[in-house]
Amino acid sequence: MAVTCAAALLAGTLGMLGACAAPTPTPGAASPMAGKRAEGRAGMVSASQQDASLAGVTILRQGGNAVDAAVAAAFALSVVDPSQTGLGGGGAATVWMAKDARADHLSFYGRAGDDEAWARPDTGGRGEDRAGRGAATPGMVSGLLTLHERHGRLPRAQVMAPAIALARNGFIVSPLLSRTIASAAERVKLEPHAAALFMPDGKPLRPGDRLVQPELGSLLELIAYGGSEAFYRSAFAERLAYHVQERGGLITKEDMASYESTWMRPLCTTWRGYTVLGAPPPMGGAVVLEMLHLAELSGLTRLGGYTDTPATAASFAQLIRIAQIDGQRWRGDPAVRPVPANGMVNAAYASARASLLTAPLTDSVRAGDAWGAVTAPIAPACAAIDPFQAPPRTDDMELEQSLSQVDASDAESQDSSFTSHLSVVDAEGNAVAMTTTVGVLFGSGVWSDGVWLNSVGRNFDAATRGRNRYSNSTMSPTMLLEGNKVRLVVGAAGSQYIQPATAQVTVRMLAYGEDPGFALAAPRLHPTWSSREVEVEPGFPSAVYGALVDRGFRPLSRVGDILFGGVHAVYVAPDGRRIGAADPRRDGFAVAQ
Repeated sequence: MAVTCAAALLAGTLGMLGACAAPTPTPGAASPMAGKRAEGRAGMVSASQQDASLAGVTILRQGGNAVDAAVAAAFALSVVDPSQTGLGGGGAATVWMAKDARADHLSFYGRAGDDEAWARPDTGGRGEDRAGRGAATPGMVSGLLTLHERHGRLPRAQVMAPAIALARNGFIVSPLLSRTIASAAERVKLEPHAAALFMPDGKPLRPGDRLVQPELGSLLELIAYGGSEAFYRSAFAERLAYHVQERGGLITKEDMASYESTWMRPLCTTWRGYTVLGAPPPMGGAVVLEMLHLAELSGLTRLGGYTDTPATAASFAQLIRIAQIDGQRWRGDPAVRPVPANGMVNAAYASARASLLTAPLTDSVRAGDAWGAVTAPIAPACAAIDPFQAPPRTDDMELEQSLSQVDASDAESQDSSFTSHLSVVDAEGNAVAMTTTVGVLFGSGVWSDGVWLNSVGRNFDAATRGRNRYSNSTMSPTMLLEGNKVRLVVGAAGSQYIQPATAQVTVRMLAYGEDPGFALAAPRLHPTWSSREVEVEPGFPSAVYGALVDRGFRPLSRVGDILFGGVHAVYVAPDGRRIGAADPRRDGFAVAQ
């Protein structure tokens, strides 16, 4: 069967791949770490903080669906995980509604405003008087309320009640929040009102302290009863814009008033019998889907034992580089810059890139031309989804870059390094994968009325900058279906680590049949397309390091900590069990309904 699966991919005959489906992940022992693995037969929420997961489950128990729970958890994260995400940030969500067999994707990332300065390089430096220049118009509130309005079931005020309570009554500071406050202490100190909350007496809050945020609680209450107007067209919006400009930024009250989230079609491909839904541009889901195809083409999905099979590790390192360079070339807001993401996720394109899997290693990888695959046939399962489609290339379409050149300086900045992902599945089979961020720790460092403003305005580069457009990101909320049933909801935090972490965990679960808790805890590796270096987490045997060297890589031993990706996933077993898993690298919790 292995030969048949590989032949099917190489021929682009995706209909043959039903026979390639993975064995069911075997049940594993409960994680020795609290909250890292949960199992149940109703709803499941896995998010980056315990209070947020509990908020989502509370809403499920009150009769809400997966969208209600995801929105509740995301608003709660805005309170309890403020260094990573919040009302001043943005994100993206991939959604499956089981009854209607409907897939949706919502983009609500930070946007450039109308000022002409957005179209020019920022050469003014990054001093404290320029902090606001990193802030793009925030989309979080618009996104959560837009998502809830289309697919939610419970009233908005009920869904937001857990977040309001956490802000008003306070919550216990987690170890990770304490560490991030300490790491960003100099930035936090520049906002005196924020410093009084997060650094009382000039010292960062410690694990176990209680954090109460009355201003944020008041704002959440206004949103709960007044909707998006209370955030985007209000005295709050005017104060936010004024303060951002005080600190060198570009956001205006008009930018706030005109912000809108965007419903999009998800990317779609088929892989090993699954229908895979990914985040379209400006998000980075195409890279994850390309990695999955390359994993099959390389044969590593049939080698087994990722951790202790040296050939598997070396192959994965190279396929990550291939997909990452394609993601660097083909990125941006598709409303203003055509992006052939549906070409990238087609098996025919992966087949065209497959020769690089065994070619001699070079210092950097050459990007491919994904335009040739945008008109390739798609599988019937994807046709039923009505996936994202880029227009065919035309003669007058701008060629932004040479195929052979993508400068390392064009890589996404570290302004999405600290991010949050949540995954939700309810008892009815509805599901949400949502990734949100404020960018670097506490975003731009600009704070207004309880809200930290994002730093994703610095993600624009020579290829993508301009007025009135979304910033680009590696965020990749992903979902895999078997027929019309959700099998895996997954995504990660961690900037350039997001896509490799998501792909490695998915392969572990659905190709090797590993238990979700095991798959998330297992060590990962992370190469870069622009050099031969590959970071390797502790846990691989020495033979893996030897195989990487033999392949031409330069391994670096790296204790990844939170930067190696914070994956949160829900696996739905064929017997209906929901297994939630939270990455032990962060403070996340999986909680069953």
